[in-house]
Amino acid sequence: MWVVTIADVENLEVGGVSRRNTRRVLLLGGKRPMASHRGPMFTGIVEETGRVVSFIKEKTAWRLKIAARVALENIALGDSIAINGCCLTVVTFDQTRLELEFDVLEETRRLTNLGMLAVGSPVNLERSLRFDGKIGGHFVTGHIDGLGTIETFEQRGADHYLRVKTAADGGRLIVHKGSIAIDGISLTVAEVSGDSFAVWLIPHTVAFTNLHAKRAGEPVNLEFDLLGKYVEKLLAYPQPR
Repeated sequence: MWVVTIADVENLEVGGVSRRNTRRVLLLGGKRPMASHRGPMFTGIVEETGRVVSFIKEKTAWRLKIAARVALENIALGDSIAINGCCLTVVTFDQTRLELEFDVLEETRRLTNLGMLAVGSPVNLERSLRFDGKIGGHFVTGHIDGLGTIETFEQRGADHYLRVKTAADGGRLIVHKGSIAIDGISLTVAEVSGDSFAVWLIPHTVAFTNLHAKRAGEPVNLEFDLLGKYVEKLLAYPQPR
């Protein structure tokens, strides 16, 4: 059987600020250590929809400037904010102009839909989880697993039906009634068929997030449930005798 040990609490320095953070280490059969996620966490509950002011390539990185309001509350350099579900670090901000700026890796542009942003594009924003905050969705890391493609997005009665096709073999990490983050939005899976899945959306979710601007054929960022990814990793190891 698997032997799982959870250890310990340490001090981390993030963005120049010392913070206490729990580190969890899984000991498989007492032999194989594997560290769990360490870093900002999100809940998939979008706080506001921001707008892209500019997205240009500079000497050292791509610089993304976002117009926002809620995300600027109590902001500090080095804070983490999920943009369309992708965790980025605040490198500068302007409380007067109501703007935030982020450096974006070339790899991030290539592997997510951030590379397709244009001036005026709506983006979902969520500040990282506080230990005294509410968890209204599920634990989201802000690390995108891949892109999905919208197959169907239509209104059915008062609600909206959204079906998404994942990359090949992505369906193995999706379960009926499980959780998934689409562009950083925590949603409940209503249907699973191979590498396609569907969710139902209430009118508020469509109106309050960037989904109101989405159409069939467009890409969305996907982050599968963290628990499922750990289970898959654990089962991949040979069981100790």
